[in-house]
Amino acid sequence: MSIVKLNNRGVRSATAFGSISALGEMRFIKKLTASSSATLSFVDGTSDVVLDNTYKEYLFTFNNIHPATDQVYLQFQGNASGGSGYDETITSTSFRAQHDEAGSAGEVGYKTDGDQAQGTGFQYISRSVGNDNDQTIAGYLHLFNPSSTTFVKNFIARTNVYLHADYSQDTFTAGYFNTTSAIDEIQFKMSSGNMDAGDICLYGIN
Repeated sequence: MSIVKLNNRGVRSATAFGSISALGEMRFIKKLTASSSATLSFVDGTSDVVLDNTYKEYLFTFNNIHPATDQVYLQFQGNASGGSGYDETITSTSFRAQHDEAGSAGEVGYKTDGDQAQGTGFQYISRSVGNDNDQTIAGYLHLFNPSSTTFVKNFIARTNVYLHADYSQDTFTAGYFNTTSAIDEIQFKMSSGNMDAGDICLYGIN
């Protein structure tokens, strides 16, 4: 039995603290590391991946994703339970802020080539990253309640890239999978060529 003693300063002490469940806690699930990889896929029930009703929110983090090809985008898609092809229907929106190394070209703008209106293609979640040795992508993707069979599946992504033209570019993308079927597979890839290096980690959030 857990015992928590309270006074006017809050929690004083506890026994068996590990039995107390903390809302909002982030739990590591799986890390995939790119090595000249065409795709990185997280499939529920495969290789210790959990992508089901265990959590209401899932977080993917991108660390130093480095492409083999210059001027390419990081993108993702999903499969509904029992589906294949990574071609779920998506409606999305995207804008970006950027600033170049010379300090002469800063701007914020909506990106019509980064959105979809009931599209089934892979969704861009970064802008055009370079493939020089010091050029990478970092950021995250939140996927909300993918196991729901009542609601669509919302997502929010934010990435920063070392743009091929020597810019820092911050991209904001949001949308939803327009399906009430559970989404239990997520795949990432570049718009062209392989991912030479970097890792993507999956977390579940209580």
